[in-house]
Amino acid sequence: MLENFPFYLGILIIILLLIMVANKIKVAYPILLVLAGLAISFIPGVPVINIEPELIFFIFLPPLLYEAAWTVSWKEMWRWRRIITSFAFIVVFLSALSVALVANYVIPGFSLALGFLLGGIVSPPDAVSAGAILKFVKVPKTISSILEGESLLNDASSLIIFRFAMIAVATEQFIFYKAALSFSWMIIGGVAIGLLIGWLFMKAHKYLPTDANADIVLSLLTPYIIYLAAEEVHSSGVLAVVSGGLLLSNNRHRFLSSKSRLQGVNVWESLCFILNGLVFMLIGLDLPEITKGLEAVNISLITAIGYGILITFVLIVSRILSSYGAVIVTLIARNFITVADSRNPGLKTPFILGWTGMRGVVSLAAALSIPVYLNNGNGFPQRNLILFITFIVILLTLLIQGLTLPYFIRKINFTVFEDTVPREEAYHLLRKELAEHASNYLKTNYSDQIESNASLQQLIQKWEQHSNEIDDESIGKDLKDIYLDLLNQQRQWLIAKNKEDQTLDETIIRRHMHYLDIEEEKLRYI
Repeated sequence: MLENFPFYLGILIIILLLIMVANKIKVAYPILLVLAGLAISFIPGVPVINIEPELIFFIFLPPLLYEAAWTVSWKEMWRWRRIITSFAFIVVFLSALSVALVANYVIPGFSLALGFLLGGIVSPPDAVSAGAILKFVKVPKTISSILEGESLLNDASSLIIFRFAMIAVATEQFIFYKAALSFSWMIIGGVAIGLLIGWLFMKAHKYLPTDANADIVLSLLTPYIIYLAAEEVHSSGVLAVVSGGLLLSNNRHRFLSSKSRLQGVNVWESLCFILNGLVFMLIGLDLPEITKGLEAVNISLITAIGYGILITFVLIVSRILSSYGAVIVTLIARNFITVADSRNPGLKTPFILGWTGMRGVVSLAAALSIPVYLNNGNGFPQRNLILFITFIVILLTLLIQGLTLPYFIRKINFTVFEDTVPREEAYHLLRKELAEHASNYLKTNYSDQIESNASLQQLIQKWEQHSNEIDDESIGKDLKDIYLDLLNQQRQWLIAKNKEDQTLDETIIRRHMHYLDIEEEKLRYI
């Protein structure tokens, strides 16, 4: 391990450089990292990289899911809950079913259970890849909200399929009622455990004498403890982390200080930046070991590549067809129930939702977690071929869909889903309302102080001009308490506004909240 330390440092430097290059040329960095890892793996003398599945499941997956849960908007998830759940569960299942049927029919020796095992592995799209691509192109908030919400849940549904398929392969039987009970427990138990442990951590943050550093350490521990607790009782660790993360995210202003929130964002963004980079680089570096496994079972490389291309084609087509099916069902359902948006999205929008199906971290981790041997001592059937097909699927979806998605998005007119008020305009309108609220609050609650304090009068004038940029010189020692109270009142007003106005983009609310945290921190240095 120690003798390879310079190599690992070099890998980190390469990751940083490649991400810079990707941002410069406006290409999703997972694509460059996988290709770079693949190229490095063929350099003579490069240390052999063996990826342990536990490394990804227990070290990489919980914090990445937790950070995603903190950034996603619960309001948007609830608004688009029907289509999000259909993509995260129904579309994932249909993708896994399509792969299972094709693999069982085409690949010699592939039982239906093995087909579902492969389907469960490759069915969930990767959130990181889609997010890296979407930051370079402008898409309506509707589409980004659906994709963000789906990414939080599809890992759980695919791993549930994977777990049941593993049991079927190992025992050569599938008992429906036991599977149904187990499925129910994985979902209900996972959500319940996530909410319970999330609530306990929320109370720990609130009532223990923590500072910003302690809060950040607790936040780093939270996803691991939630995930391990859920997995220990055989429920879904993914759903547990997501539900716990959503609970804590939506209550962050109740138990975290402004300093903890500001520093925590920076720490988590840096951590997930490195974790994502490492995972995609490791995917490419692991190919030589995967191809050696094919040689051991006498499967030619050309044949295995052909299977990988076929499965990739099945996944792409099944997701696109499912996307159109989901839209058709929604258009029919709007005649009977209230839907989030009754407008017809046309033919192009479902295509974009379907085309956003790059595979990545979870697929690789699931494939690697397949045991080498069954409980009876026999080798796990088709393990090496499943690993190779998974790698081909990840590589091809990143290259084909990842490179072409920005082009398709630019060519499509999304006017049907454009916001009634442009995002920047909505931001400044809310800023004006917030300034008016602040001015009225000061006049109502500090009328006596206003008459006798010139500095407070200047502060009022600032807010009446709809400016919430206060000069440090205008906040004297005597006004710090008043200004701190004003900042807290503004937070409460923003929280209430977010709940009342269901059409208001929550990212705008969060921008204002972030500014208020910065203002509160400035008071420490006055």
